[in-house]
Amino acid sequence: MRSKALLVSRNLLTTLAVVLLGTTLGFAGQWTVLGPDGGDARSLSADPNHPDRIFLGTSTGTIFLSTDGGHQWARFAHLGGDDYVLDHIVVNPQDSDIMYVAAWSVENQQAGDLFRTRDGGKTWDTLTAMHGKSIRALSLAASDSKVLVVGALDGVFRSKDSGSSWQRISASEADIKNIESIAVDPKDPNVVYAGTWHLAWKTPDGGATWSHINKGMIDDSDVFSIIVDSSNPAVVFASACSGIYRSENSGDLFRKIQGIPFSARRTRVLKQDPSNPNTVYAGTTEGLWKTLDSGKTWAHVSDSEVVVNDVLVDPRNSQRVLLATDRGGVMASDNGAQTFTASNHGYSHRYVTSIVVDNQDPNAVLVGVVNDREWGGVFASHDNGLHWTQQSSGLGGRDVFALAQAPNGTLIAGTNRGVFLLDPHSSSWRPSTAIVNTKVTTRTVKRGAKRVPVTTKSMTRGVFDARVSELQVESGRWLASTSAGLYISTNDGKSWSGGPLLGKNELVSVQAKGDLIVAATRLYVLLSTDGGVAWQQTSLAPYVNSIRGVAITPEGQILAASREGAFRSSDNGANWEHLTTGIPDKNISSIAYDRQGSRLLATSLATGVVFESKDGGRNWERGPDSGYPLRRISVSHGRLLAATPFDGVIAQPANDSESASAAAMGGSSN
Repeated sequence: MRSKALLVSRNLLTTLAVVLLGTTLGFAGQWTVLGPDGGDARSLSADPNHPDRIFLGTSTGTIFLSTDGGHQWARFAHLGGDDYVLDHIVVNPQDSDIMYVAAWSVENQQAGDLFRTRDGGKTWDTLTAMHGKSIRALSLAASDSKVLVVGALDGVFRSKDSGSSWQRISASEADIKNIESIAVDPKDPNVVYAGTWHLAWKTPDGGATWSHINKGMIDDSDVFSIIVDSSNPAVVFASACSGIYRSENSGDLFRKIQGIPFSARRTRVLKQDPSNPNTVYAGTTEGLWKTLDSGKTWAHVSDSEVVVNDVLVDPRNSQRVLLATDRGGVMASDNGAQTFTASNHGYSHRYVTSIVVDNQDPNAVLVGVVNDREWGGVFASHDNGLHWTQQSSGLGGRDVFALAQAPNGTLIAGTNRGVFLLDPHSSSWRPSTAIVNTKVTTRTVKRGAKRVPVTTKSMTRGVFDARVSELQVESGRWLASTSAGLYISTNDGKSWSGGPLLGKNELVSVQAKGDLIVAATRLYVLLSTDGGVAWQQTSLAPYVNSIRGVAITPEGQILAASREGAFRSSDNGANWEHLTTGIPDKNISSIAYDRQGSRLLATSLATGVVFESKDGGRNWERGPDSGYPLRRISVSHGRLLAATPFDGVIAQPANDSESASAAAMGGSSN
């Protein structure tokens, strides 16, 4: 099921509690989204009166708008929380200022909302009667724009007054629940079809009576989408996990459509060409399919790797087709779906984990991303973020959790399965997988009348394929915190040695300064003051259970970022101070030392503010407010660059007063 798949993906993300209700004003201030373009896109909807105005719904409560038919995008509104999935956007054909957006929460799948604007998106209302409902389907009656029908997990609801009041119309049938799709007869608004997680239902009389329309369908079919032919309402299409079905008698009997392989049976969406009723598109988990004869025959018209969430056909030009996809963002065709190209300029929905400013090219920025498989990995820009290219050949679709660069220009990527290297002037990553551990044993042997110690060395070899959470790379020593412990390379990645620290495998961070090495698990900070020979364990505070990262200042101050706040130690971890002066007391996502700027920079998942300390972390000041939750911060040419959980890389304006101050200090926080 679609909701379950999204929940698995979202569990990889940090849960956010930022709620920005109702307006377009709470965004990024003057900060700029640089990219990389693309990512997950959930839904597409065009303004019937101005078809070049297209709205794009995401899985993080954000709507994007294109005013040129889907070529370029800009943020339009943010509704509810960052956990809100916006699968349905409806524009009133009689008045484009009136819009409705259905939402459900991926963190609490029983929750959601229905939003309405009556002023073109300047302000939004949460419709009280629908508040808290997990709304999975939304339809506006073509014959009466005041009639709205929504499908929620707890039933079907209808409004006859543009959303001001609502009535449950499925109350008489306890089985009509877990609604996934809704369709309203284009000529009779009392005829409603409801697809559920177990087959489909129909009411011919506005909910007074319901019938189970399952004849011809394979039992236990989740019905993802239902459409009613605009020219002949007796023709009904339904897509389910078991395939696509067509009825010629208003749902009384369905026939499974042949021509689409069994492997592509999860058809998430069906869309009819508004100009050609016989043309129907089926968006599946294995690409896009198209029929020109109302379902008699089908053709596969996209790559099988494309996961299609929604389809939009331009009502003025059937050759223009847009797809909302997983990982690939928006894909566009101008030849009736014969070929597609990415159309994501201005739309970035990437989970960026790491930022590196190239030490060989001051205009080059590289980022690592997760959750995008073959569409993700590493992206590079050679013009300070204006344009991006994917640079992931050789990574095999791996997530990149950490990114660093060696002094000689070699890039190092820490992935969910091992470390990879990209040599200067190379176009493909190569694995750095050799583990060589040396074990030294001493035993006493008798030589003549004396017993003398004899030392022997033995080597064990292994494969480095652990998940890498952080990399610290310096001349002569590379360190990697991993799911299998701490690993160190002293030969530029030719081989690694290491393993668990004090019995701890799951390390989330590592930093070093000379002989001082600081690593962290979620619960503990582990320190070595002799280059890693001996280790000690320390706890920030009894209530800390989610450490996110560590940093070391040139003076040897140790800083730790955690969900429970920022902590500081000036005595190698013997004592820790919870920092609260000028910095939030919880939800700190990162702390980094900007060497050339001689300052500490901290970010939070609960605010877009960048916090700065110039005294080793004792005191903090509020810096610029980006308007986005932040994962980590970097500096390029005195300009702050930040990694966000959902919106790619964002950049501080070059003319900002804070940028001018940072430019005077220069440097990078990497």
